[in-house]
Amino acid sequence: MEIPEDGCRTDRGYLVKVPVRWSDMDVFQHINHARMVTLIEEARIPWLFFDDRPTASLRDGCVVVDMHVKYQAQLRHDQSPIEVLMYVEKLRSVDFIVGYEVRPAGADLDSKPAVVASTHLASFDIETQRPSRMTDEARAYLREFLREQ
Repeated sequence: MEIPEDGCRTDRGYLVKVPVRWSDMDVFQHINHARMVTLIEEARIPWLFFDDRPTASLRDGCVVVDMHVKYQAQLRHDQSPIEVLMYVEKLRSVDFIVGYEVRPAGADLDSKPAVVASTHLASFDIETQRPSRMTDEARAYLREFLREQ
């Protein structure tokens, strides 16, 4: 499957290619664990915060509440760009949980991911510094990616 630069919808979630920089590697020549968190964030941005998406309201305020990352295999620089499949694990009026499956470039979506992760995000009003309800449009868009666990 050819993945456009800003990602694409699949029957399993939203898939984004993320280039791996030389500086993302560690001394053991695989992607550093802390850098993986940044690469996951770089995958999430085009999916949730792109201008023409119904989730654009989240750009006005969205905060990470919690994150979990499980490393199941190493990924190397020569396996770039990594492919990050994202989906919604849980959706509520103010918050949601994004699930991630990270694989090397060109890997089959049925193959075991090298990294699995989840990020709990909350819609946030920057002016009041309080959680806020997502728009109906944002919730409807996220619901399209809801995967039953």
